[in-house]
Amino acid sequence: MKTMKTNYLKLTVLGIMIMVASAMNAQRTETSTNAATDFTKQANTVLGDAGGSIKVIDNKGTIKYLQSSNGVTMFTDTAPDGGVITTWQLGGTLTDDTYIDASGAIFAITGIDGIDSTAGDAENSAATAFDTTGYSLLVRDEATGETKKLLMTNFIDVLWDETELTADVTTDFTVDAVGILATTNVNRVSVYRNGAKLRSGTDYTITTVNEVNIVVASLGGTAYTGDVFEVHFIK
Repeated sequence: MKTMKTNYLKLTVLGIMIMVASAMNAQRTETSTNAATDFTKQANTVLGDAGGSIKVIDNKGTIKYLQSSNGVTMFTDTAPDGGVITTWQLGGTLTDDTYIDASGAIFAITGIDGIDSTAGDAENSAATAFDTTGYSLLVRDEATGETKKLLMTNFIDVLWDETELTADVTTDFTVDAVGILATTNVNRVSVYRNGAKLRSGTDYTITTVNEVNIVVASLGGTAYTGDVFEVHFIK
């Protein structure tokens, strides 16, 4: 009976390993003769323990150990049901560089919750810093294939700033545009004087962070008290 249970356990483990290996390449794929790069044996698992190693024997009595790592977790039940049950499943900490090769098939993930922008979820819950509450985006580094995080505000954010003159001005001056960069594409910027749209490169220029330079000469030589300058731009 003990041999039968052991065989069942080995068959179960083998089946799980085959399924995981066929689904992704998330572990090491090359054997190593360098002991420094071999896996270290984990502590023996006990009932109710997550992780650890399981001691088994093959049909010749050779002692072997099974353990999980790199995004695969393992848990041994607290109450054996006809024998000790240990379960492997995806979901854990990646400890090695991990790549999934989807070049031969479509790679898709279903069951992920969506964000209902019509209800204001995306706008009201965007993260303001990495690893905080709210939502951020995942993007791919084209050079390395790495998945990285991007704040929604760094992806697209419509900003607005306004300046009202308190005196007549006859020389070039700047108006605030907090968040604008000196390299911001002019196609993403709109500047208005009292509601009239000004021309980029003629009526205004952008050369400094957080500022738009107004070219007074192109406005007729004078900007007057009470003039309102609005800057709209997409970050």
